Amino acid sequence: MRIKAVIERTVKVDSNVRNARVDLSQMTVTVIAVITDQYVSGRPLAGFAFNSFGRYACGGPLRERFIPRLLAAEPKSLLDDSGDLDPPRILAALLAREKSGGHAERSMALGTLELALWDIVAKRAGRPLYELLAERDGVPLPGTGTIPTYAAGGFYGASDDVAPLQDEVARWRDAGFIDAKIKAGSADMTLDRRRIEAALRTLKSGARLAVDLSCAFDGVGAVRFAETFKPYGLWWLEEPCDPLDYEGFAMARAAGTPVAAGENLFAPREFDNFLRFARPGSDVVLQPDPPLAYGVSGLRDIVAIAGAHNLTPQSIFPHGGNMMSLHVAAGLGLAGVEAYPGQFGIFGGFSDEVEIGDGRASLPKAPGLGFEEQPALFRLFSELAVSG
Repeated sequence: MRIKAVIERTVKVDSNVRNARVDLSQMTVTVIAVITDQYVSGRPLAGFAFNSFGRYACGGPLRERFIPRLLAAEPKSLLDDSGDLDPPRILAALLAREKSGGHAERSMALGTLELALWDIVAKRAGRPLYELLAERDGVPLPGTGTIPTYAAGGFYGASDDVAPLQDEVARWRDAGFIDAKIKAGSADMTLDRRRIEAALRTLKSGARLAVDLSCAFDGVGAVRFAETFKPYGLWWLEEPCDPLDYEGFAMARAAGTPVAAGENLFAPREFDNFLRFARPGSDVVLQPDPPLAYGVSGLRDIVAIAGAHNLTPQSIFPHGGNMMSLHVAAGLGLAGVEAYPGQFGIFGGFSDEVEIGDGRASLPKAPGLGFEEQPALFRLFSELAVSG
């Protein structure tokens, strides 16, 4: 097998929302297509991925360093003993000339590329990626053919009216979600109280509600928020502080509500430091985003780091709300996967195969990552592949 071409493009995300700190209306992503010299069902075998959302496009490092290195490599050096592409081996080779640290500058580019390579490997095997990963790592797949999921969104709107939030949460509930996560952390704690109370009223009885604070506070502010809303029994407080503010996280956790973090940590060492110094507790929720954190290889290492801190894979709920996160969560035996119903245009949500019911997402059958079952997104990938 040989890689013939790698094509990347920056695409604007269809989004007009904001959290407590950031307006996402200018968000972009990198989409990537890796074309091989193999054919499946008479069509060129290609792998696709994108770099999730919440971070901007990462095409610069791909164009300037990693795609040229990949295409210049001896083709046989990229293969395993069976003649398939070997994504972990390729990732290690592409990192050979990179200095330590500064992960975010390259982890997104390499994670996106690595997932596209895994898409190829699974498609060549004719199997969904999660199934292949589970088999390789000895992870049992759920007998129900489903994994836990929760609905995320609840961004701030143009006004303080909570009615649109209630309508959104009601749509989640009626679509089969049970648990949910909304944005909080604005300067107006009265508004956050109204939003949290409205969401709790709208969810099913017994549902869990988490809040994403989007790094809005320092330690003192995080404690104030945690203490104010402790009576509501929130599922977790997500990123109450800057991801590297370990003292702030420790202060927030000491206030009595579980904390979550990880979408803005990009390497296993960063997760190790977080668990070592932020002291988040045994009920912490870790949220790495696969294409932002060195792909499947990065997630495997993060699982190992969690284990070294006496945490199980069930402490990891990947960020992203897309097919990449779903496959990695199921294939590595993680806690579940978040979903973004109706958000981020063609990049948000799962494929048409995935059904939601009783707070669980069904596992797809399409080979690879299954973007082919997301018609609008696959049209974009197809155009990208043809352009190369």
